[in-house]
Amino acid sequence: MAESTGAPEKPSSDGVDAIAEAWLRERPGTPVSSIGVITRIWWTAKLLDEDRRETMLRLGMDSATLDLLATLRRAGPPYRLPPGELAKRALVSAGAISQRVARAERDGLVRRLRSPEDGRGVLVELTEKGHTEVERVVDGLLPHEEELLSGLSPEQRGQLGDLLRILLADLTRRSRR
Repeated sequence: MAESTGAPEKPSSDGVDAIAEAWLRERPGTPVSSIGVITRIWWTAKLLDEDRRETMLRLGMDSATLDLLATLRRAGPPYRLPPGELAKRALVSAGAISQRVARAERDGLVRRLRSPEDGRGVLVELTEKGHTEVERVVDGLLPHEEELLSGLSPEQRGQLGDLLRILLADLTRRSRR
């Protein structure tokens, strides 16, 4: 049995280092440090996307509908928002929100109301059925996603979350130029 040095154990190779090494071999001097980060994020995103798709199928709801219902649920009572605010919070276009709302309204998960402020604006409100459904799906999804992160310690999760927050903020800023 090997004696522990207290240093974190380096994970086994995932193939990404070999990609960077191959580029260096084929094109000496090429900057490759981004490969270790971006390729791993990209591969991780693909795996998480596929897992989310399968999990949502098992839970009987699509991700777009969950996004709509969860956005309304997180808004707090009375669980209603104008479509423009929904689009902003969900990071999608007004057209995408309109389609999501129409589909969820057809399924009895949300309803459209006239704004009490001016009578002309529209609010989208979570119905009792929608509230029950979002609670059911979140109860199935979030514990599963916690398990997906079980290979990381709480400290590592915090560090990774902090680093991704910095990267996301910078990429978001750059995309708005």
